[in-house]
Amino acid sequence: MSKQQNTSPFSMIADYDGDIQKLFEGGIEGELPILATRNLIMFPGVVSPILIGRPSSLRLIDMLNQHPDTLFTVFCQRNPSVENPRFDDLFEYGVYARIIRVLEMPGNTDSVSVIVQGLGRCKLTSITRTRSYLKGHVVPAPEVFPQGKEEFKAALEDLRTISKQFIHQSEDIPDEAVFALDNIQNETILLNFVCSSMPFALQEKFGLLADNVIENRIISVLKILHREVQLLELKEGIRTKTREDLDEQQREYFLQQQIRNIKEELGNGEGSPERKELLSKAEGKKWSEEVKNTFFKELEKLDMLNPQGPEYSVQMNYLQTMVDLPWGEYTNDDLNLTRAQRILDKDHYGMEKVKERILEHIAVLSLRGDLKSPIICLYGPPGVGKTSLGKSIAEAMKRKYVRISLGGMHDESEIRGHRRTYVGAMPGRIIKAIQKAGSSNPVFILDEIDKVTQNTINGDPSSALLEVLDPEQNTAFHDNYLDVDFDLSKVLFIATANDLNTIPRPLLDRMEIIEVSGYITEEKIEIAKRHLIPKEKQNTGLSSERKLQFTKPAIEKVIEQYTRESGVRQLEKQINKAFRKLAFNKAKDGQLPYEKITPDAIEGLLGKPPFYRDIYQGNDYAGVVTGLAWTSVGGEILFIETSLSKGKGAKLTLTGNLGDVMKESAVLALEYVKAHASSLNIDYRIFDNYNIHIHVPEGATPKDGPSAGITIATSIASALTQLKVRKNTAMTGEITLRGKVLPVGGIKEKILAAKRAGITDIILCKENQKDIDEIPEVYRKGVTFHFVENVQEVWDFAITTEKVKNAIPFDVEEPNKENK
Repeated sequence: MSKQQNTSPFSMIADYDGDIQKLFEGGIEGELPILATRNLIMFPGVVSPILIGRPSSLRLIDMLNQHPDTLFTVFCQRNPSVENPRFDDLFEYGVYARIIRVLEMPGNTDSVSVIVQGLGRCKLTSITRTRSYLKGHVVPAPEVFPQGKEEFKAALEDLRTISKQFIHQSEDIPDEAVFALDNIQNETILLNFVCSSMPFALQEKFGLLADNVIENRIISVLKILHREVQLLELKEGIRTKTREDLDEQQREYFLQQQIRNIKEELGNGEGSPERKELLSKAEGKKWSEEVKNTFFKELEKLDMLNPQGPEYSVQMNYLQTMVDLPWGEYTNDDLNLTRAQRILDKDHYGMEKVKERILEHIAVLSLRGDLKSPIICLYGPPGVGKTSLGKSIAEAMKRKYVRISLGGMHDESEIRGHRRTYVGAMPGRIIKAIQKAGSSNPVFILDEIDKVTQNTINGDPSSALLEVLDPEQNTAFHDNYLDVDFDLSKVLFIATANDLNTIPRPLLDRMEIIEVSGYITEEKIEIAKRHLIPKEKQNTGLSSERKLQFTKPAIEKVIEQYTRESGVRQLEKQINKAFRKLAFNKAKDGQLPYEKITPDAIEGLLGKPPFYRDIYQGNDYAGVVTGLAWTSVGGEILFIETSLSKGKGAKLTLTGNLGDVMKESAVLALEYVKAHASSLNIDYRIFDNYNIHIHVPEGATPKDGPSAGITIATSIASALTQLKVRKNTAMTGEITLRGKVLPVGGIKEKILAAKRAGITDIILCKENQKDIDEIPEVYRKGVTFHFVENVQEVWDFAITTEKVKNAIPFDVEEPNKENK
């Protein structure tokens, strides 16, 4: 085959001036070879170049090259990826065709280029042969040519004009196509040329070929062209708009900006992977309509932002926060009361009131099924387990556990979040903790709520907590960062505090106050045996020494003489210190010096004791009475000492670092004794001749409170009568000017302190009897309680008729008769 000069198919179409009817009527019915094309639909009368590379198609071209007069057909594949098409893989309409030229590709023997001219339409009815090349049975499909010449010509001129406009605006069609449009004389070929050459969708081109009415075909192609021209104009407008928006910082963002504008005009598009991730997470969220609308509104804003700009990351962080929050997601509560009781008892010894309240909540929840969580405030001295109790409650109810420390918080935004107008804005710590928990009903510990700074230049954090801790308001907690409401009503808030006096009254009113008092020695011994000793053995590597234990007296010695606290933190440190010493000995000598830690061994491990407790000192001295005091580290006994000195009288001296309330109690007691001197057989002239000095030992320790009232009164009475006070007796109670005894607090701690000091009889106000009934019997054993209503009853029991040794012989002077 000789190599012919390559001639443009557009010019060949323009040169054609033959009889169009004969060209279109050249088809026959029967079996003909089939050339299957990818992405190319030929139209009658149109010349098209086709690149042949499929082996079967190459064999067909070789045969046609040898027999140039052989008629064949061209059908387009529905799916271009099919390598060996069958009947269902081909469109049903095609064209008869003939080869005009075969062009060999220089340096490429695997493919050739052929120029093919379409003839009349045909329809494929079946595939008759697949070996070597395709053959099939076809029938002619003649076209209906236009009848109304004027209307068709007008449409054709419109087609020519709009096609030229499309070619000029499109970058995908060569300018030669305009030359062809101007020079094609035949109306039908011009129409078919436009249908074949324009970059329409494959399905649309087949629709044009399948329509056998030429007038319908020209109307359809005009619609498609007008649409494509409008789309090109829209693209050009987008390019122009994008170009106007560009500056130096956005040049690298050109492509993304163009995509943004396309999305803006078309209203669709998949967006970035981050956007897909946000939408994926948002699908399962149980949002209210308001929150949902806010999310999608903010998501639309994200599409308008430059990913390289700072606003993009701010917007993305906000949307990530929204989808990461557990909206309406709750963990299932374990409502088994027995299990909850077991877990609470295992982790914490004592604390019965707190445990009882939690169990009550679980019980009501099990009966009702849905309940707003209580807002509890645990207050008490440091180290008693308020914070760790929250973990046990969470474990008992199988809820998530989160904790935030409010100590030193001085900015309201830490509770309510920052508005997003600020640089570095973030949600408040409440929302961040909920996000961390992953559920909307965790056990939430608000630690050290009494240490929140109030009324600063950054707002009042304690006032912001009012909304969080109000059951009527926290169903719609508003965080400034989120700017939508979040439901906190199912969160079990547990606040902890050491001092209620620093908590604002409105905030205090919203919480259920439960006192967690300090541990008494007996409770500390149990806590050490059950929790602290096993824990510290593990921490110091002595867990394998199973026989190594503290004896009970040794634990008590550590508590009494090496610690001074309400909780057990210092006790834990002392136990750890003892085990560290033993671990050192074992590492050094290979064995422990002893297996049981006794009181005698404690000093060798911990050194000399820094503390000691007062013990009862007997009743050998007049005016020395044992009182009971409550301190933050437990109960203590204290001694009230009254001495008399000869002088002008009417002088009362108070020493011992006493507070105002205690000083007033001493004045009150003295006045009561003066008023009832006759009942004690006291010579009234003593008050004119002797000064009274009241002292409370341990002057470096501040002392205050009204509970020493009856003790001071008894001390003064004993000193003025020189009578002994009943042995092993202690007392506590406030007095009035009328001598009535009033109840006081801290009874449990005071009684245990008295018992440790060897006291056998305790005098209390009658109204304190209810407090005694709440103390377990094991702690009351060995102590007799005497309940009184007035000071006279106190004296009747406490002051004996026995004089002390070396009693003061009162030397009183007769009053001046002139003064009488």
